[in-house]
Amino acid sequence: MFLELLKPDHWVDKYADYLYNYTIVRVNDHIVAQDLISETFLAGLKSKNNFKGEASERTWLISILKRKIIDYYRKLNSKKGKAEVHISYRDDDSEGDWLEENAADPFDKTAEDKMENRELGLAILECLDQLPEKQARIFKMKTVENFDTEAICKEYNITPSNLWVIIHRARKSLAECLEKNWFN
Repeated sequence: MFLELLKPDHWVDKYADYLYNYTIVRVNDHIVAQDLISETFLAGLKSKNNFKGEASERTWLISILKRKIIDYYRKLNSKKGKAEVHISYRDDDSEGDWLEENAADPFDKTAEDKMENRELGLAILECLDQLPEKQARIFKMKTVENFDTEAICKEYNITPSNLWVIIHRARKSLAECLEKNWFN
């Protein structure tokens, strides 16, 4: 019954950009991000019988992706794959272990987390405003509003290759802008 809710043949068009945006800020490596997304889609296909329909398809894929990201760091930081993930951090106010403190429960948001998310959202909007108008609009249509690739190409009279170049350039510009204005 719930398998009818899943549409794996649409996952790339519908969710690839969202999953990429989610992943790239966590792994900061374009190739690793693409690999993790591919692994997520493959794992989703393999475990589609486990989909219960209690969450949206996108939320279900994100939960798979989160485990893939944790596995990636576990493998990266382990000796022979047996060590736990420990990503240490230190800033002006605190230091600690990322996985224990920041990945425990993604739904347990403190007021500080919510404020930081709002601030990041504002920083992203400011950076979007600095993009060329056409690039910003196409980026928003594809990544925020989830427009179909074909619809965007038709509206702007561009090829899918042109669309992906525009999206790539927008992502790169946004990442640079956020590095300068948010992460410092």
